[in-house]
Amino acid sequence: MIDRDYVRLMARYNRWMNEKLFAAAAGLSEEQRQQDKGAFFKSLHGTLIHLLWADDIWLSRFEAGARRYEDKPGDFAGLSERRLILDNAIVAWSMGVSNNWLQEDLYWYSGIQQETLQRPAWVAVTHFFNHQTHHRGQATTLLMQSGIDPGVTDLAFMDITETQ
Repeated sequence: MIDRDYVRLMARYNRWMNEKLFAAAAGLSEEQRQQDKGAFFKSLHGTLIHLLWADDIWLSRFEAGARRYEDKPGDFAGLSERRLILDNAIVAWSMGVSNNWLQEDLYWYSGIQQETLQRPAWVAVTHFFNHQTHHRGQATTLLMQSGIDPGVTDLAFMDITETQ
C-alpha cells in the first residue's frame, strides 16, 4: 500500500513534469501541437487534453466534489492555464491526504463501465498517478518526434527538497 508521503511526492512530480511538458510544447505552433501524429489521442494537444480531463475527473472523485472543467479548452493558452490550476489543486489535495483515508474504500460511478465501482482509495490513487505517467510518456514521444527535447523526466532527478 502507498502512504501519504508517496501521494505528496507524486503530486509534486506531476506538477513538475507538466511544467516541463508545457514549456516544451510552447516551442511548437498551435498547428504542430494539434497535428494528428497517429497517437492514441491523435495529437500532442489531444493527449494533453485527455490528461487534464482524466485528472479532473479523478480529483473530483477523491475530493467528493464537482469537476472543475466540463468543457475542452480551445487553445494551448487555455489548456496551459487550466493545467496549472489543476496541478496546484492536486498538490493542495495531496497535503490533506491521510494514511487512514488511503485505506478506506472509494466508490465512484464509471462512465466507461456504466456502473458504480469500489476500490481501496490507495488503488485508485495509484492508478491516478500511473495514468498520468503513461500519457506523459506518450506526450514526450510526440515532442521528440517534433524535434523538441523535454529534458530529464525521471522522478529521481526532481528536486525533492521542495515542500509544496
